[in-house]
Amino acid sequence: MGKMDTKVIHNERTKFSGYLAQARRRVSRGREVIFDEVMRSHGHFTAEELVKECLHKKLKVSRPTIFRVLHDLLEAGIIRETAFGDKHRHFEHVYDEKPHHHAQCVRCHRFIEFPDRKEDKVYHSYLKKQEFKILGHEMHFYGICKTCQLKEGVS
Repeated sequence: MGKMDTKVIHNERTKFSGYLAQARRRVSRGREVIFDEVMRSHGHFTAEELVKECLHKKLKVSRPTIFRVLHDLLEAGIIRETAFGDKHRHFEHVYDEKPHHHAQCVRCHRFIEFPDRKEDKVYHSYLKKQEFKILGHEMHFYGICKTCQLKEGVS
């Protein structure tokens, strides 16, 4: 881990500790373990993937603790939830993130991230007229990636 990564993680840990203090929750060993695992993850992950990783590493944290800490991390703004139409919730880091969207292969479930081109602005004036307060937006595309198309002979 480089100096930049160490600094970012330190800042995120400080942010999380501040959130916990404000919420009158203590910084427990379980919260620290889950925080560290989440910060080591790259890309998108699910709670179940985190549970499996903790079991694989023989980390002594329960499934309910993992789900509670993920909720804390969401509330603290450390991670965000992304909706992919799956039955499982997906998460990703918020830090050092540029606005982007997602495309997901319906065969292999691989994600492709692509930059936000501010296309949502088209809808802002309409929603403002409807007195709708926008808190955020997500755009997702679903399809079949090149690798799966080649495997299936689809064009």
